[in-house]
Amino acid sequence: MRKVLVLNGPNLGRLGRRQPEIYGHTTHEQLAELCRTWGTGFDLDVELRQTNHEGELLDWLNAAADDETPVVLNAAAWTHYSWAIFDACAQLTAPLVEVHISDPSQRPETFRHTSVVTEHAVAVVAGMGIDGYRRALEIIAGTPGS
Repeated sequence: MRKVLVLNGPNLGRLGRRQPEIYGHTTHEQLAELCRTWGTGFDLDVELRQTNHEGELLDWLNAAADDETPVVLNAAAWTHYSWAIFDACAQLTAPLVEVHISDPSQRPETFRHTSVVTEHAVAVVAGMGIDGYRRALEIIAGTPGS
């Protein structure tokens, strides 16, 4: 089984409680279990992490670059402005799939229409709800070298 990191940024630890009309009712703990189950079906060993601290996410991305580990990334709010996240994603050599529960391009706040991650991703999955993570893992599983 190939290891894959599923990395979630700020406020995603509050899934199920935070704006369920946008992000649904699945908790982060339930998402972690779903990702592990989906990953097993794709012959992937999934480790899901969440942080509200940008430096911690950067450390995880840097380690993924060093270890050539594929990444599914929902950088949340950092998606739209963090040049540090941009630089960390630029280092990745294994596949990176950007995922968003909602579709940022369809959100009314125009700042959400920009992503610093997309340029480095092999694919973007947005607006599929929690099932977007399943699709992102499927893409990783089908990417050469994974």
